[in-house]
Amino acid sequence: MVGDVLSDRYELEELVGSGGMSSVFRAHDRLLDRKVALKVLHAQFTGDAEHVGRFRHEARAVASLSHPNIVTVIDRGEHDGRQFIVLEYVDGENLKQLVRRVGPVPVATALELAIQVAQGLAFAHQQGLVHRDVKPQNVLLNGDGQAKVTDFGIARSLDVQHGMTQTGTVLGTSDYIAPEQAQGRRIDEHTDIYSLGVVLYELLTSEVPFPAENFVAVAMRHINEPPPPIRDKRPEVSPRLEAVVQKAMAKDPGDRFATMTDFRLELEACLVEAETAPHVVVPQVVVPQGPRRPRRRRRGVSPWPLLIVLAALIAIGAVVAALVWHSGTDVFSIHRASSPGTSGGARVRLSAVTAYDPYGSPPGQEHNAEAHFATDGNAGTYWETERYHATFAEIGKPGVGLVLDAKSPVQLHRLGIATATPGFRAVIRAGDSPDAFPFTVSAPQTVSSGTQFVIDAGKHRYYVIWITSLPPGGSTVRINEVQAS
Repeated sequence: MVGDVLSDRYELEELVGSGGMSSVFRAHDRLLDRKVALKVLHAQFTGDAEHVGRFRHEARAVASLSHPNIVTVIDRGEHDGRQFIVLEYVDGENLKQLVRRVGPVPVATALELAIQVAQGLAFAHQQGLVHRDVKPQNVLLNGDGQAKVTDFGIARSLDVQHGMTQTGTVLGTSDYIAPEQAQGRRIDEHTDIYSLGVVLYELLTSEVPFPAENFVAVAMRHINEPPPPIRDKRPEVSPRLEAVVQKAMAKDPGDRFATMTDFRLELEACLVEAETAPHVVVPQVVVPQGPRRPRRRRRGVSPWPLLIVLAALIAIGAVVAALVWHSGTDVFSIHRASSPGTSGGARVRLSAVTAYDPYGSPPGQEHNAEAHFATDGNAGTYWETERYHATFAEIGKPGVGLVLDAKSPVQLHRLGIATATPGFRAVIRAGDSPDAFPFTVSAPQTVSSGTQFVIDAGKHRYYVIWITSLPPGGSTVRINEVQAS
């Protein structure tokens, strides 16, 4: 209790926190005349060998971690059968208290804090320890903007012989628990990456992504549901940063960042972006429209016999194409401005491989075999969606897309679309298979005849141009040519 003196040295001054396993006091070290934090195991666990062992394990584990972003362990002891750990005293609030006090944290500040936490955790991982309970309550702020990770009480060695293959045990805090952790499966450093992704989500939105009434309900949401888009709650968050959080919170550990250091490096790139916020100028592109063979139509959908208009467009396209051929000008020139962390804007060869129509009935009817026309280097040919007699919203269809294959993981910075049907809305998404695109890597735009999307993401092999609405008054979308850098 407050006023007690442990081991004739540590005088308990104030209870500053309490959890399921221990309480934390601010104390005065009489020997060295300084403030310290004392973490004392609850009395009901003193006879429990497992809890005592876990408590001692924390002291040993953190004592080996000397890093500015990890709370330092000073001493360990026992008083009247009560185990205690003496820690560096951090005079400030934790991240949970910060969010409760200010709400959503400024983007740059949230990134700076997450980077510091990532630095501390990366160091722990390098020393062979995974934290397993990364949450805002376990990140302390010292008043000078420095974040320190604490409470390694359920940390485990990354050594396969010391806990990594243990399954069936669920430890952690439900709001921040990784799917594999909630299922009692194998955990490693990717588990901490997931939890830090949730912490960053909360810093940016002031909300946890999966609120629910109890531990099981929250855990099931972590296992089964994608996180709600951050930009729906915080529009000023960049697509790149949103994609970073989504990647950190991927359900499959293998889809997350390979290491905590990789996560930190991407956060640092996002911080540069947030601090510089460059203005991007998107050039307009004139696209010739060549003739195409008659297109098959959906059963029950009325045809649009605009032969006169089509003939006029063909004539215009022929004139433009002739001018372009004569002048030798590239009809679709990508502006090669550099992005933070890049050294240039080299052209990336993409191949349009198929349509993406997960909501089609039946699926696979969006002219898949003609997808390659969008990347054949000829702006007079095109891939086209089916014709629709109503808007996507009216028929309850979220969208349709065109899948682009880079052949190997590549980090795009710009993707340009030339179209003969301007006015449709689209966004660029990315993934590591041609069947799933969990990462939104651009802001949504209304596509003009030539539009560039700024891409903010890590490396992915597959990208999809996800079309979310048809042009005003139009029944179809054509993509004549796609180029990227």
